[in-house]
Amino acid sequence: MLFRTKKNKKLVLIISMVLVLGFVMSLGWMHRVSAVNKETYEKLKMFTDVLSIVQKNYVEEIDTEKLLHGAINGMLEALDPHSSFMPPDVFKEMKLETRGVFGGLGIEITKQEGTLMVISPIEDTPAYRAGIKAGDYIVKINGKPTKDMGLMDAVKLMRGPAGTQITISILRKGLSGPKDFTITRAVIKIESVKYKVLEEGYGYIRIKSFQDKTSNELKDALNKLETEKNSIKGLILDLRNNPGGPFDQALKVSDEFLDSGIITYTEERAKGSRKEYKAHGIKKPRDYPIIVLVNAGSASASEIVAGALQDHGRALILGVQTFGKATVQSIYSLEDGSGLKLTIGRYYTPKGRSIQAKGITPDIVVPDRIPSGTEEERKIRFLREKDLDRHFESTTEGKEKEDALKEVKEDKTSEDAQLDRALELLKSWYVFGKNAKVGN
Repeated sequence: MLFRTKKNKKLVLIISMVLVLGFVMSLGWMHRVSAVNKETYEKLKMFTDVLSIVQKNYVEEIDTEKLLHGAINGMLEALDPHSSFMPPDVFKEMKLETRGVFGGLGIEITKQEGTLMVISPIEDTPAYRAGIKAGDYIVKINGKPTKDMGLMDAVKLMRGPAGTQITISILRKGLSGPKDFTITRAVIKIESVKYKVLEEGYGYIRIKSFQDKTSNELKDALNKLETEKNSIKGLILDLRNNPGGPFDQALKVSDEFLDSGIITYTEERAKGSRKEYKAHGIKKPRDYPIIVLVNAGSASASEIVAGALQDHGRALILGVQTFGKATVQSIYSLEDGSGLKLTIGRYYTPKGRSIQAKGITPDIVVPDRIPSGTEEERKIRFLREKDLDRHFESTTEGKEKEDALKEVKEDKTSEDAQLDRALELLKSWYVFGKNAKVGN
């Protein structure tokens, strides 16, 4: 998830016309709006004709607002998997979510072949604790089939007051049929950043998801780690299963570790729309080595950070291929309190790589694993952007390293082989650097 926010007092783009065409349409008004061509007007006229027929002749009285919202949903679902319409109640919840506080289960979902699919459960949430996994298909919500259900309709069903229960039916590889999970909703307060000292001199920071205060929490964590005894010799930045978040937070997090250069740049539809986002320089020197942990659940804002640090040679990336979402969404506020999330551009790494439907290729490939459950559940999961319906393809050429794209065997000797390997490398890095200085 990666987005910018925009406010607009008027209804936007074609949606604005869809909402009002059923009530106000005249030839003079149509001629004054020059942004849409004649062919589009003819299609919109067909839409209003259908709306009129339904209003007059449908067997039961209809809710016009509900009908229009359904039409908008259908329009946006024909675009890409990250554009969507949010009714007022869902839009309100989404805005709370970016602040790290919202009610529900705590899962990031998308649609695949008309069925709801879990991208990633958010750590320390009801869904995570209940055992919901990335790649799970949600086939029913409280007994209601989800086949062809709108994404926002599903979100609305799963949201609810804290303390209430919901049953979702999951279809998972290895199961003979759907399995029911009854989960108690909660007011979810996501602590974006966690940190600890692994061993003396070696720090660990985990960013679970990007929220409005992530960069501030990161600064606090870094300051506390850097004041530990004997300072800090190396840092592990864990972005695994981080689905992303606000675009500006990805920039600010990257900026903490870069003293110059481009963090990322975006390109929109219009020619010459390239916009570069650059580092502002490090106020506090941080010259210690960094290893960034990633996996298939590292998406969007996480990939901006990983790509920037990798391209600038500021960190080694360790893990498996990331999710591969390199598009930017803008949020538009509509007059009736609803919202529109629309894909408006693509982003690129500092060296001009498009990781869309590819992902970030780690410098060091170490498979991840699920430390508990059946043998089938312990297998590595490879759900990525390229697996989603209607995804955009990459706009740059070049193949990624094949070893990062293959399914690799897991290391069963460790509960977290990636973290262990990263710490081992940091120690070697420190010893090698120290000995090199002595040799000089």
